[in-house]
Parts: sequence; structure tokens; C-alpha cells
Amino acid sequence: MKLRCAVLDDYQDVALSSADWSGVLDAVDVVPVHEYIAGEDAVAEAIGDCEIVVIMRERTPFPASLFARLPKLRLLVTTGMRNASVDLEAAARHGVTVCGTGGAAQPTAELTWALILGLARHVVPESTAVRDGGPWQSTVGTDLYGRRLGLLGLGRIGTQVARVGRAFGMEVAAWSANLTAERAEAAGVRAAGSKEELLESSDIVSVHLVLGDRTRGLLGAPELRRMRPTALLVNTSRAAIVDQTALARALRDGWIAGAAVDVFEHEPLPPGDPFRTLPHLLATPHLGYVTRANYERFYGDVVEDIRAYLQGAPIRRLSPPEPAA
Repeated sequence: MKLRCAVLDDYQDVALSSADWSGVLDAVDVVPVHEYIAGEDAVAEAIGDCEIVVIMRERTPFPASLFARLPKLRLLVTTGMRNASVDLEAAARHGVTVCGTGGAAQPTAELTWALILGLARHVVPESTAVRDGGPWQSTVGTDLYGRRLGLLGLGRIGTQVARVGRAFGMEVAAWSANLTAERAEAAGVRAAGSKEELLESSDIVSVHLVLGDRTRGLLGAPELRRMRPTALLVNTSRAAIVDQTALARALRDGWIAGAAVDVFEHEPLPPGDPFRTLPHLLATPHLGYVTRANYERFYGDVVEDIRAYLQGAPIRRLSPPEPAA
């Protein structure tokens, strides 16, 4: 009998067309799922008969409680090589192999600039006004040339964002807990002396940090109050790095001029969520990695992972972190 493989969260119905699955179809029945499945009970019911499950980034969490309800599951493949929503220790206890895929940084860097430009030049409200017969020119845009771009994080994505900022003629500074002056200089940016200095001196602040214990809630009300009232905040990383209640208040009360976010505490964003209607907010539905080339890489590697597992030699395995010494 063939193994059953569910491909979750294939919202755009492109999983099967983004890669050549023919190499595994003799042994595996692949079933894409195009709608978001809300709640652990529904997820367990939908994939309870599957030996293989493919998940897209962190759209569907896999905590220990879910692994306990999936006795048939043997292989979990997540796109990317990091997924904070998968309990790797629980996977190991239940005998589930977890594998990842490659992926590119530039799609998120490109979306970051789409959000910066859209926010700075009020693209959405101005376009809506043109389409709806509204006022002709109702906003005044923010210049980028000569302004300061402050980056929280200077990894693969942050470095690419910095390069574009310099091309726009911006002064670029960066901060993270481990950033050295030498690393910043190599990327062509200035290392800020502190997080507080970066927030106070930047016209645009863009978040490019990995979510972890040290970065969760890194920007709360005190930090947002340090930003200039004319400043813009952009987050294409993870919602929990910015205190969401504080961000909502910052937008309502005018602590900052605006924000653009691609990530949310709950995704898909529930109907009626305040982030659907906040003023001065440009919001997109977690599109940072959603490009044709990136999907082709994701799903191509998914097929390789499944084939390697079937051959008894799994690749790109994700393992629980080693316990601290």
C-alpha cells in the first residue's frame, strides 16, 4: 500500500506544480490541502491517516500534544531549516523524522522594501482614492534619500535590506545583541551603540531578528516611545518580537507615523482582529517568502526529502537542540 502524504496550507494550489513529484508517486499518495485548518482537533482529524506531512513554514504548529495524536506519522517536512512551531523533542520521542528545505533570503528583503516604499509614499490609500473616485493627492510622502534606516538584525535578510538602503542614499545603522563593529563595517553600515540609540535616531526601523527568548517582546511600549513621532516601523520577521498591544497603541496614539507588518500573532488574521483596521498600518498576509522561485526551491527540496526518507537515508534533518552544559 502507498503511504499517504498531506501537504498542508497550500493556499495558492501550487504545491504540485512547483516541483516534479513523479519520483515519489509510486510509493506515496500526495494530497494537497488548500484551506487553513484551524485548531488542533481539526488538524489531527484531517491528517490522522498520514505517514508523511508537509508544512509550509509556521502556518500550522506541531506541538507535543499534536504529535501524540498522530501515531501513524513518520516523516514531517517543513519548508526552511528553522521552524519554531515544531516541537522537535516531541517529534523525536514519537519516532518522527523532521526534515527541512533550503530557501532564499531575497524574497523577504524585497518585500521589506515594497512595504517601506508603500508606507513612505502612501501607495495603498492613494491608489484606493484613484480607483474609488476619491481626492486627487491627499498625502505627502516621506523622503528616503538622506534619511536614516535602522536595522534590528544584520543577518542574511538585514544585509540585503541594508544594501538597497545605501542605494537609495540612506544612512544605514544596525544593532543586535551580537553585532560587532567589524561585521557591520563589512556590510557597509554603522553599528549602533545600543538598541535605544538606533530607535531614537532612525527615520525607518526594520526588524530582521530571529524570534527567541532574547528577542520576544524586544520592542515594547518603552521602546516604541523612544522612536521619533515621524518614524516608520517595518516588521517582516516575527510578530512576537514587537509587543502587539503596544504597537496598536503606538499607531492609535501617534507615537510613530506608521507601521508596515507582514507577520501577526495569529495567522491567518482572524476576522475582526484590530490589526485589520488600525490607522496608519500597511498590512500584508505573511508574503515575505511567497514567490515563485522560492516555492520551487521549497517544494523541490520537499520531494528530495521524501525520496531520501523512503530510501532510508533522510537528508536535511532537524534535531532538538543539545541541552546546555
